[in-house]
Amino acid sequence: MTHRRPLLAAGILMGAGMGGFVDGIVFHQILQWHNMLSGVLPPTNLVDAKINMVWDGLFHAAVWLMTFAGLWMLVRASGRSSMPWSPRLFWGAWFMGWGLFNFLEGGINHLILGIHHVNEYAPNPLAYDLVFQASGVALVLLGWLVRPSPTAAEAGRRG
Repeated sequence: MTHRRPLLAAGILMGAGMGGFVDGIVFHQILQWHNMLSGVLPPTNLVDAKINMVWDGLFHAAVWLMTFAGLWMLVRASGRSSMPWSPRLFWGAWFMGWGLFNFLEGGINHLILGIHHVNEYAPNPLAYDLVFQASGVALVLLGWLVRPSPTAAEAGRRG
């Protein structure tokens, strides 16, 4: 009997970590559209900017740990004879993890708590938040389509 869960869990964690890194690198650093607390503490002076930078660093540390945990799980799973390697299962889980990150982080931080928006400086920040939410749903659906059917994975077929 084959076990899909270790590879699924590793892919989901690594995908969620990647989603966090893309968010932090693209939106926090390159575009500078927001920081972790910019909706609550706008970085309009040096002290507030430094506080936001610390929280951005904590965010990056958390997604690094998530990615590392996924990699650790992947290495552990690779030693199991009951879990044949399936690139489609891993990449499907990876996309689903990234999508779950976007959907959950966006839903909690952007829409519910309002600690920041995707683009704090846009005339309509909610529009950016909703596109971010939609990207999460699209990535989960992509992952669902990429992953092999349970019967193919259980039969040990390579996908």
